[in-house]
Amino acid sequence: MLDIALLPGEYAVWRLPAGAALPYALSSGLRGADVVTVSWTSDGISVICPADRAPVQAVAETAWRCLRVTASVELADTGSLAALVDPLAEARVSVVTFSTFDTDYLLVPTVRLTEGTAALQRAGHRVTG
Repeated sequence: MLDIALLPGEYAVWRLPAGAALPYALSSGLRGADVVTVSWTSDGISVICPADRAPVQAVAETAWRCLRVTASVELADTGSLAALVDPLAEARVSVVTFSTFDTDYLLVPTVRLTEGTAALQRAGHRVTG
């Protein structure tokens, strides 16, 4: 069983062309629970951030809610992400995941948040927020 916190506000998943500069507003003035993650590949730059920080010119998918595993997850642990993704897949809820050094995050579509959190709770996880 994992404890999961629902972060406030909606999140966006967006991209910029390879080699583009990240907007300054993305890294300035982060608020308490805000999470921003950036991935660079030869195909482009992918960013997950609060929806109100996504630049107008970016190709974006918005209206996601962000869930955070509240306990630290050891990098060597196995199965913790699967324990979260599997119940969502069974409930047919789309999910985008990312991990930091300390923990795991999940994005679920805002329109499926109720179904997603219910699926996680049925699997024995505690969802707060």
